[in-house]
Amino acid sequence: MTSRFISKLCKKVWVRAASFLLLALLTAYLARVLSPYLPKDFAFQAGADSVAALLKVLTSSMLAVTTFSLSIAVFAFATAAGSATPRATVLLQEDRTTQNVLATFLGAFLFGLVGLISLYAKIYDASGKIVVFLFTVVVIGLVVITLISWINHLMQFGRMDDTLSRVEEAATAALRAHLDNPYLGGQSIIGAAPRRGIDIRAVETGYVQYIDMEALHKCAEKLDTQIYVRCLPGQFMSCGEVLLSLEFVAVTESQEAAMRRAFTIGSRRTFESDPRFGLIVLSEIASKALSPAVNDPGTAISILGRFVRILSHWHERTDVDVDYKRLYISSITVNDVIEDAFRPIGRDGASLVEVQIRLQKALLSLSRIAPEVFANSASQMSLEALERAEATLVLKSDLKSIRAIACLIQPLVNTSSAFR
Repeated sequence: MTSRFISKLCKKVWVRAASFLLLALLTAYLARVLSPYLPKDFAFQAGADSVAALLKVLTSSMLAVTTFSLSIAVFAFATAAGSATPRATVLLQEDRTTQNVLATFLGAFLFGLVGLISLYAKIYDASGKIVVFLFTVVVIGLVVITLISWINHLMQFGRMDDTLSRVEEAATAALRAHLDNPYLGGQSIIGAAPRRGIDIRAVETGYVQYIDMEALHKCAEKLDTQIYVRCLPGQFMSCGEVLLSLEFVAVTESQEAAMRRAFTIGSRRTFESDPRFGLIVLSEIASKALSPAVNDPGTAISILGRFVRILSHWHERTDVDVDYKRLYISSITVNDVIEDAFRPIGRDGASLVEVQIRLQKALLSLSRIAPEVFANSASQMSLEALERAEATLVLKSDLKSIRAIACLIQPLVNTSSAFR
């Protein structure tokens, strides 16, 4: 939980900007400490008297540049929300380059401001100005390097392809993390249930963003019982729904509260521990592209290819590591991810033959990559998409092309049974 908090904290712009403020304070301190050891003649040779002018330029220019850069970032967020989906803007807001740029510009302004205050307060003499001068040159160098990287970054920041790549990357990372640890360190809940159980219910409404399995396991050890988690990250829980069950034991209110605190419930889903959310966001973008107002089937076709890349990482693990032997939890299934990814496109692109053909090819690719994993689910989705196309398309030649690909998926269902 501590590492997760630190990770979230490091994504904040103000944390990085505060580092420049600390640098300014450190500069003022070092100038006072090192001043007696620096020759005064060297101060004039090094141009220490120009430090005030440099700090003034830095302070006045960085405030304007920070405001301008922030307006560009906000415009990119609005563009991504309008062209793609508002759910994807959080990835743009967490973009490291953008955060570094804003933090550097704002931090440079704070550095210059603190430096000027220190100068006019006459905290240090001419020798001490050497230290301030050197640190100022370093900060100006950082600003120049950041400005160059910012210009290059703006060439693609917030564009549709950039947004799609960010969502794909987030979905892939979340899916890989889930596949490596499908039960979050616990055991499969399938076939396991308390003999005489009591339920711990939610007291707030929202999406499960994170489950602290370590904290739950400590509660289970204190109570000497087994805990059966009834929800997964990404699931919507309303007040009164069951969060977990455990074998009947005497549980105090404080112990119930401790178990509830292990569940982080928020107003929105997150990408980190919810692999289905990334697929849903991509399918939302595809559905928007297929709407009559946008009419961009090319984006939907591109997303189908991204689905194949993301889901090709799926693998079934039989040697799952169990870190919390007292905890039982379910896992997402192949049916879940196939429906999240392909059903909206099959529905909204039912009247577009090029989309339907690419959808069938994507399902066929997954079935061929890992028939033992995808064949059954892909076959069901293929038949569903074909049924939608038959109810919408008029030309027999279009339907014939779609059926020809769909027929290639069905034999792989029998092949998949040979792997089981």
